[in-house]
Amino acid sequence: MSSSAPSQIIEHVVLLKAKPSADPSAVADMLRSLNGLATLDSVLHISAGPVARCRSTALTFTHLLHSRYRSKSDLASYTDDPAHVSVVADYVKPVVDDVMAVDWVADDFAGAVAVPPGESLRLTVMKLREEGVGKGEILGIVRGMKGKFDSIEQLTVGENFSPGRSKGFSIASIAVVKDLASLGEQSNLVNDQKDKAREFLDGVVVLDYTVPASVPASL
Repeated sequence: MSSSAPSQIIEHVVLLKAKPSADPSAVADMLRSLNGLATLDSVLHISAGPVARCRSTALTFTHLLHSRYRSKSDLASYTDDPAHVSVVADYVKPVVDDVMAVDWVADDFAGAVAVPPGESLRLTVMKLREEGVGKGEILGIVRGMKGKFDSIEQLTVGENFSPGRSKGFSIASIAVVKDLASLGEQSNLVNDQKDKAREFLDGVVVLDYTVPASVPASL
């Protein structure tokens, strides 16, 4: 796993819903195996763990995987790698009953590629009410949020380029923060940004996730 910081990265997020009947030990094995994929050469950063909070009118997810790559070809290499294929077949599919994934290009990337353990992510995925309408406005609103929230240390946003498993959601963003509660303290500002975007959107999923304190280095 490389640690040097590129100026552009590929964000890859997979949302998982564990079966209510799933054995907790099997879920733990799934997370440990996914985190073990950090050893693959194509992976810049990867972490998987439970979702702290999921806000959605229609979709519910229990776990999240976040990983980063230098290029789309590196993401494809990760996807096709036998180790990844084996983890999905042996550890993921037996315990989940719903999956959603989004990928986007983060241009002008700045900061550390690896999100440190203990720091949190706020993932937002958005579905446009009408394809293409309001896309530029939404991207502009989200990009402008970093300057409005002191607690946001890093923010990426882009258009999903892998529609096959995205359930129609076409825009995604990740805000990296030390303390999610600090975003709540600025709720009026958050609501103001939501109001600006609402007319263009048909659905939004917001998830909070904290990078696990201990990420296994190998399977």
